[in-house]
Amino acid sequence: MLTRIDHIGIACRDLEATVDFYSRTYGFEVFHTEVNQEQGVREAMLRINGTDDGGASYLQLLEPIREDSAVATWMAKNGEGVHHIAFGTADVDGDAEAIRGKGVRVLYDEPRRGSMDSRITFLHPKDCHGVLTELVTAATPDNQHATPGDTQH
Repeated sequence: MLTRIDHIGIACRDLEATVDFYSRTYGFEVFHTEVNQEQGVREAMLRINGTDDGGASYLQLLEPIREDSAVATWMAKNGEGVHHIAFGTADVDGDAEAIRGKGVRVLYDEPRRGSMDSRITFLHPKDCHGVLTELVTAATPDNQHATPGDTQH
């Protein structure tokens, strides 16, 4: 069962300038940064609030590091802006399978590693009224591991 909005992903050309804007304008602070080689992005997670289920809501700022990354390809067509919305779930595998059973295309056969050691998959935007939708199971503190150079709070 989807429990919350985990994050809204925003594609940007300059991660530092975009972080600066959200920090100065809204007072949001960086909670976590990392480079996700598999996804081809540098990212910053800005925490908005906590939730009753122990998760939080974030803005995820994404700067492509490769021209062939999904975010770079999307930005070439759309420019900077909202890239996707992500919903939190305790069971990304089960929820993805249930949603697939309702005729929605799930983009990954098996969930992949996402930000902060989460497990993620995406739903096809053409099946979700034009919105690229991500399902996220957050890592627990017991299984969350920092990669060298990552910032985690």
